[in-house]
Amino acid sequence: MIVHLLKCFGAEPGGGNAALVVENDHASETARQRFARERNVSACVFIDRQADGAIVLDYFYPHTRSPLCLHATLAATHVLLTTPGAPARLTVKTAMRGQALQLLRSKEGLFISLAPQPAPAVTVEKYIPSELMGQHMRLLSPPAIASVGSPKLLLEVADRTTLRALRPNLELIADWSALHQVSGCFAYCPTGESTFEGRNFNHLDPALEDSATGVAAGALAWHLQQSLRLHQGHVMQQPCLIEVQYSPAEIRVGGMVQAGT
Repeated sequence: MIVHLLKCFGAEPGGGNAALVVENDHASETARQRFARERNVSACVFIDRQADGAIVLDYFYPHTRSPLCLHATLAATHVLLTTPGAPARLTVKTAMRGQALQLLRSKEGLFISLAPQPAPAVTVEKYIPSELMGQHMRLLSPPAIASVGSPKLLLEVADRTTLRALRPNLELIADWSALHQVSGCFAYCPTGESTFEGRNFNHLDPALEDSATGVAAGALAWHLQQSLRLHQGHVMQQPCLIEVQYSPAEIRVGGMVQAGT
């Protein structure tokens, strides 16, 4: 077994959201979950090479297996595409849902190309955002649900001050998400032309708030139908920056990848 520690989406050198990339592992799902729990890194991705040459990515958080994690995918992209003789692009699929992902290496950096996915048809009543956020919410636009593989409830707030002050009801978000097959809530605000800041709420423990959520950045770009730069992680004192390139046919999510310590 070979294990790589990488930091992804860092806004500055040395920063980023940590991920473990595991190669040459043939353990069971139970053993992989135990490994992820014991290592206690925000995400682990296991690279499985099948007999027919297909490459499958299997994602685990410390508390659960996941259908898709883009910061772990970006780490796997670094492992698969930056070694000597590696191709500039490679198609892989996810273990849980068989979603196709194209990994890309270009002059602009490393990107994951993926297609928008169907989102649950949920009617979000006007009172729901306020209940989930634990305070009266005045949103700049109607709430929306969008997905590039992990559906997110998107809530647009007025500014950074409002965003960073949010203290949501995490238990209620978890219950509401499970009921409607949504993967948590992503609050965001515009900070400039095509630039945004966001926070993802998908854990019961506030200390486990994501510093970078690639699936939320992709969902936001698809919802807004535009390319964007998303800042995240300031509340966790771990600033991250996610680059998203939008086209009607695909979403490309990328950012900085560095070796971890």
